[in-house]
Amino acid sequence: QVQLVESGGGLVQAGGSLRLSCAASGRTFSSYTMGWFRQAPGKEREFIGVISRFGSSTYYADSVKGRFTISRDNAKNTVYLQMNSLKPDDTAVYYCAADSGINWYRRYADEYDYWGQGTQVTVSS
Repeated sequence: QVQLVESGGGLVQAGGSLRLSCAASGRTFSSYTMGWFRQAPGKEREFIGVISRFGSSTYYADSVKGRFTISRDNAKNTVYLQMNSLKPDDTAVYYCAADSGINWYRRYADEYDYWGQGTQVTVSS
């Protein structure tokens, strides 16, 4: 089992940047594909991106491609979400998630085994 804790959320102006972190504890971090999702009020949870176990592969939703970057440091048991050129539409609670399956290409929330508690990101116009 793994426990996930997100941090780094906050209030930022449109066009600004934030970096979210997701710290993991428990089993070997490199055993997990890591994903990021977000959920805005009244909307379904939305896939943002995913990174493979050793960071060699990433995939992003079209809505964030070119603006967001996922990276990981397995020595620190941490995955990051660098968010640039933020827009008001990026306002949401952001979640990291872990999956222990073999296939790293996980885009759906129900494919993930573990979730963090979320961190709020608010982008003002």
